[in-house]
Amino acid sequence: MYTAPTLRRSRRFRGIKMNDKQFENKSIPMKSNTIRPLFLLLCLALSGLAGGCSSGDDGDGGGKEEEADALTVKVMTYNIYGARSGGIPDLDALAEVIRRADPDLVALQEVDRFTARNGTDVDIARELAERCGMEYHFARAMDMNPGAYGDAILSKLPVKSAESYTMSVDPELGGEQRSVALVEVETAAGPLHFISTHLDHLSDPRNRVRQAEELLDIVADIPAPLIVGGDFNATPDSEPIAILNSRLRVGCRNGNCTQPTFPTSGPDRIIDYIFYKGIDRLSVRQYGIYEWASKESDHFPVVATFQLD
Repeated sequence: MYTAPTLRRSRRFRGIKMNDKQFENKSIPMKSNTIRPLFLLLCLALSGLAGGCSSGDDGDGGGKEEEADALTVKVMTYNIYGARSGGIPDLDALAEVIRRADPDLVALQEVDRFTARNGTDVDIARELAERCGMEYHFARAMDMNPGAYGDAILSKLPVKSAESYTMSVDPELGGEQRSVALVEVETAAGPLHFISTHLDHLSDPRNRVRQAEELLDIVADIPAPLIVGGDFNATPDSEPIAILNSRLRVGCRNGNCTQPTFPTSGPDRIIDYIFYKGIDRLSVRQYGIYEWASKESDHFPVVATFQLD
């Protein structure tokens, strides 16, 4: 069990929870028909995204061929709809999405641990980690009595350390306290920091502005390279995203995100993003959503491949 050092700030810390053992990754059998092989070949030729077609938001590298010796890291952010009313998330289906996408790091939002609505004996982050052969870290945002609700990270890369922070709401506005899950992982090119977070959606947008500013306060002390994935409940033209863009860079082509990420039943808005810090070390090779993952959650997974120098 990893024990993290004491934080300098007064934010609440939850240490990393490591898997008891490593689990073998399993391949996902693909359904086939007479059309799909040609369709997949066309998708891969057009988009370069493994695991399915995704339109529009290629990263800075566009269609450039990666250098043979370049180190790439694939990350995903995925709101798994753990706070749904009327049904427990299908963990097997969610795990299949993750395994099929095959990311190195996953930022998860709406993650329950031992709650009445999803099972007092169910730790969703741990369950998904075991199904995917990854380590995990859970950050508590709110107590659910019983259990907790927050964000989580899954990692194939060795986790060196983990921390958790909470982000506040204005008591006069109400809303939900939120969390930030942070891990430092080891890569062949050195340490990489990765964050999962989720901004408030229930109340006045001033809370999202407040939380975006608090998130920047947190990342200011984290050395680059850093990647941040999350559900920000804010569209590209909103004030919270403008605040984040002042210190971070969004992975979409030229910062122009065009693919709606929510809701999967009729996508009409962009609220899920992958940001990064450290342009001298990180460059985006691919960025987009997986449109084939439309049944497992009300959000599409957003995926980016970074070259790490």
